[in-house]
Amino acid sequence: MAKVYFSIALTFFLTACFPAKEPGSAQEFHLQGHTMGTTYNIKVVAKEAEYDLVKLQADIDAALVQVNNEMSTYQKDSEITLFNQSRGAEPMAISAGFRTVLTEALRLGDITGGMLDITVGPLVNLWGFGPDYQPERIPNSEEQKVARARIGLDKIILNEHGLSKTQADAYIDLSTIAKGWGVDVIADLLQSKGIYNYLVEIGGEMRLKGFKANGTLWTIAIEKPITNDRIAHQFVVPKDNAVATSGDYRNYIEVEGKRFSHIINPNTGLPIDHKLVSVTVLHPSSMTADGLSTAIMVMGPEAGLAFAEQNDLAVMMIVKTANGFEEINTVKFMPFLK
Repeated sequence: MAKVYFSIALTFFLTACFPAKEPGSAQEFHLQGHTMGTTYNIKVVAKEAEYDLVKLQADIDAALVQVNNEMSTYQKDSEITLFNQSRGAEPMAISAGFRTVLTEALRLGDITGGMLDITVGPLVNLWGFGPDYQPERIPNSEEQKVARARIGLDKIILNEHGLSKTQADAYIDLSTIAKGWGVDVIADLLQSKGIYNYLVEIGGEMRLKGFKANGTLWTIAIEKPITNDRIAHQFVVPKDNAVATSGDYRNYIEVEGKRFSHIINPNTGLPIDHKLVSVTVLHPSSMTADGLSTAIMVMGPEAGLAFAEQNDLAVMMIVKTANGFEEINTVKFMPFLK
């Protein structure tokens, strides 16, 4: 009997909120809710009554609804669903947010040699990790062949006229980057309201800026990549950056005693199968960090490290060895370790 295990794949603990005791001094206010099939947690540092927190949360929820309306493959009337259901080659007009995310996804697909491929959705669905329910089994070779024929960034065209297809059954999925975009949207929203000390987290993806109420920098715990427990592996101080982690240890299927990761290699059409179990990326953009962490996970330890160093990225990799876990950090990541 196969089992399916689902959980948030990204790996952070939120620091505790300790409101200041002196009247009129800055405090950390915690806003939380649900979006994108997961939860969000937002901490803003402000003086009491400086902001209408009820109105602020309403604005946050409205912004996240807009992101879902654009990019949720689980939402039947979203822009991405309507595009996936379309058959013609005529360009579809798309929103500014959708265009921004597509543009970055295609750029990352190019620089990673196709390791981040937003057309890999048919394979993700086939293996049982997408919005279409699939039984817990290993797809046969013919099913994999049919799905792979739909994969490739050459299947879509994004230009000034809109988004179109070169193949009628092309399908895109932005789940590797959309949560990060949602974080960026909320961080930018906060800054537009004059809030410059905050922590924004959606399903494990984060962006941080400024200081906590006590005047110290935000500290984030990166989780040890184990299935059952939530234990801190390492602490980092991201400063004014986003943090994204990709891992395959909490979202997988198990068939006949063997685990199959939810992360699919677009080149092989198969779940990744190597010793790299967690990748954390620091970058000013949560969207970019989100996409890069997935791409490096697909690459594996050797190629992933080489790519990160060549592109001067702040990356932490955790590799499973016979003796436990080995942590590998790029030069640019080292200054952020606590």
